[in-house]
Amino acid sequence: MDQDERFMAIEIKLAHQEDLVESLNDVVYQQTRRIDQLEAMVNALAEHIRNAAQNAPNAPAHEVPPHY
Repeated sequence: MDQDERFMAIEIKLAHQEDLVESLNDVVYQQTRRIDQLEAMVNALAEHIRNAAQNAPNAPAHEVPPHY
């Protein structure tokens, strides 16, 4: 393999690596957005549960279903 072929092979490998890094970056970005959405949902649910517990302080914590 002469020097020009080696440089060409290195450039091809570098181009593939750049594409891979860009693809991985997109995946990380999408996952970060989804994690942020899920955290917001969890916070909203926790707030909903706190509000429900405060609005019904006399309700039993663990009511037994009627079939027991």
